[in-house]
Amino acid sequence: MHLFLQTFFNPDELLKAFPVLLTEGLRNTLLIAGLAIVFGVVLGVLLAMLLLSHRRWVRLPARIYVDVFRGLPAIVTVSLVGLGLPSAGIRPFGRDPLGYAVLAIGLISAAYLAEIFRSGIQAVPSGQLSAARSLGMSYLTAMRVIVVPQGVRNVLPALAGQFIIDIKESALVYLLGLGLGQRELYFIAQERQAATYNSSALVAAGACYLMLTVPLTFLVNRLDLRLRTGGRKTNKPAAPPVAGMPAPAVMEV
Repeated sequence: MHLFLQTFFNPDELLKAFPVLLTEGLRNTLLIAGLAIVFGVVLGVLLAMLLLSHRRWVRLPARIYVDVFRGLPAIVTVSLVGLGLPSAGIRPFGRDPLGYAVLAIGLISAAYLAEIFRSGIQAVPSGQLSAARSLGMSYLTAMRVIVVPQGVRNVLPALAGQFIIDIKESALVYLLGLGLGQRELYFIAQERQAATYNSSALVAAGACYLMLTVPLTFLVNRLDLRLRTGGRKTNKPAAPPVAGMPAPAVMEV
């Protein structure tokens, strides 16, 4: 038991790991996940619009993209984008691994968000689009102003859920060898574990991930409940009267 505690909950290692994790690690994890979700939302909405097209030649490239990036393991995509592109001489971010990390996770997010947005847009009553067109709006304007905003509102819980996934997938960017000042939570913990042969830093990193994901999960559940109930408070049924006692009187208004 003592060996277990020293391996995973060593006080000295925890005290050394937490300050770096809570400053550099937490900041860069949120930066990578935040930029990736923004990129994923923009590309995901565009892909969703293509998937909803009536023209097969427009839908097909979007469908191939979505199926490929959803089918590949995230670690393969991160490796291909972060290591493969620079090796092939394609360096849109120069030698900065942070840019490739955001691009890789953003491309994965876009594939999942495309299906999320597509289902959200299809959930909007078709009469909304017809009414907008009858007012003289073009198809693109009606989609942009009327349909897409409602579709996005329908999928807000799923969008927040994808952000949680991006936070966890940011751990994969340790493969790219981030520089000092760019290290995310797992990278810092892995470095510490390799140097000390002690897993306490990994436990500390796990605690930091939970600090991010647990409140977000709670928020997703509350948001989902609010959207499903329309913001109405659910009233609990009144407790049945105790045997032998009269039922409470109901005041008429």
